[in-house]
Amino acid sequence: MLDHCPGATNLRTPTLSIRKCPQCGNEVEVFSNDLKVTCDNCGFIIWNDIASCVQWCKYAKECVGEEMYRKLVERKEG
Repeated sequence: MLDHCPGATNLRTPTLSIRKCPQCGNEVEVFSNDLKVTCDNCGFIIWNDIASCVQWCKYAKECVGEEMYRKLVERKEG
């Protein structure tokens, strides 16, 4: 894994943000590497729009790891 890629910092070392569910207003914890989170209150799916270098960097798979790379690429394609 590469050590100093600034574009993937929040994917390798997740940060937490609290967002409000657009459906019910409940507070939902979303980590920067979550693709989607389900609201515990109403079940609404909140998508995290992860825009990163993973889509174009040739070292992305090495940098973020196979599993995260696959999740991010599948999300953008599907």
